Amino acid sequence: MKNWLTGCFAFFFFIQTSSALDASVSLCSFKSPAQNYVEVYFHIVGKTVNFQTVGADLKQAGVNVIILFKQNGEIVKFDKFNLQSPAAIIEKDFIDLKRYALQNGKYQVEVTLTDLNLETNSKNFVMDFEVRYDEEALYQSDIQLLVGFSKSEDENNPFVKNGIRVEPLPFNWYHKNTSQLIFYHEIYNADKAIADAYFLSFHVKKEGNQETEKPVLISHKRQDAQPINPVLHSMDISNLPSGNYVLTIEVRNREKELLSQKSISFQRSNPYLSMDASLVQDSILSQEFVAALSPEEVEYSLRAIAPKVSEDGEVLNLLIAEKNLQAQKMYLFGYWAKVNPNFPEIAYKKYMEVARAVDRQFKSGFGHGFETDRGYVYLKYGRPDDMISVEDEASAPPYEIWSYNHFPATNQNNVRFLFYNPSLSPGNYQLLHSTARGETNNPQWQLDLYRDAPTEIDGSNFIDATQVQDNFGRRAARYFNDY
Repeated sequence: MKNWLTGCFAFFFFIQTSSALDASVSLCSFKSPAQNYVEVYFHIVGKTVNFQTVGADLKQAGVNVIILFKQNGEIVKFDKFNLQSPAAIIEKDFIDLKRYALQNGKYQVEVTLTDLNLETNSKNFVMDFEVRYDEEALYQSDIQLLVGFSKSEDENNPFVKNGIRVEPLPFNWYHKNTSQLIFYHEIYNADKAIADAYFLSFHVKKEGNQETEKPVLISHKRQDAQPINPVLHSMDISNLPSGNYVLTIEVRNREKELLSQKSISFQRSNPYLSMDASLVQDSILSQEFVAALSPEEVEYSLRAIAPKVSEDGEVLNLLIAEKNLQAQKMYLFGYWAKVNPNFPEIAYKKYMEVARAVDRQFKSGFGHGFETDRGYVYLKYGRPDDMISVEDEASAPPYEIWSYNHFPATNQNNVRFLFYNPSLSPGNYQLLHSTARGETNNPQWQLDLYRDAPTEIDGSNFIDATQVQDNFGRRAARYFNDY
């Protein structure tokens, strides 16, 4: 089997049966001041190799690795070693990295992996690649896709390069819980070939006709010319749909002329992007966070998102009334999959933490606290920047004025909400007036608030008037307009 990529070279096996060895093996070439070299990355899927007990509660697995580098059918470099998994309570995937110095040239590499605990569980990989660098011309290393990275000074760790510890991405595959496309790359001889600051252009296109395909993601970075320029970069792929893509890194001079480029293919899985809740399958729900929620938790969660789905109010009420648990879970999961396709559970938990706090704060005895007017506004628009509570005006029931300096929902500034409690029941505040577009707007809000002081109307009659006389006992207008 041969697999050729224009960035890091990779060859993978996706096995249907759980007993057959499943692994990702990939290779990237680099250049150091002393020599050219290749890095070979191994990712062994733990559930496809045999673990043996090594302690009271620990298990361990391993594979024998044989690597042959060939030129014109002749072996020019050979390595053999055992790759052991960490001893652990559960069966985990395990990884490794090996470096090999190689001269410029075309090669074929053959890798054989054999389960140390079952010799018949073995896989063989074969791939062609080329190493081509010199001391003067501009060159780019292969592109190394990463799961993540961190700073490290451990020079003895093979995963550390230029002070960065990297974790290679297996299978060149970004799953649904991944939000960042992270990669490592190196530019060589820019000081000699360019001798000036230059620019890197990163773009992602759908795999296909790369000449006519428009980028779906693009980013740029300025570099100062050095003998070796290490590049660590990431791009947000939260909203990148499922599919096959090509990442290309271009080197351009100040005049934006293309000097060099390197590419690598990858796959993206994003099944919940723009998901229709009605299309969520039972098989999906059984693997997601909603599966563990009780009927009471599901209904509570649906009621809590009402401020966020006001356009679906009738649908939400029907779901709650019919008590169809599976349909409720489908809607709930579909909503959070739209909000955060990569981490719907995290988005759900973060929101519900706020919703429970709002429930406690605004509980009134007439339903959940987030179902009151104050709770609804809080969850829909967020915490106000300022909040005034007045309970000592003889002419008015208790009232609150909430102020939002910036109001992205309607692209307004200095938005106000006024809530009052005409029934005097504990916590039973109602929205009387707001300057937010689309919310309750009551030009006669002062008259309604000061209904107990009808003789203080500022105007000829109660029907046409919109204000009351301003004095010490009637401060709401000042608070509302000036605070």
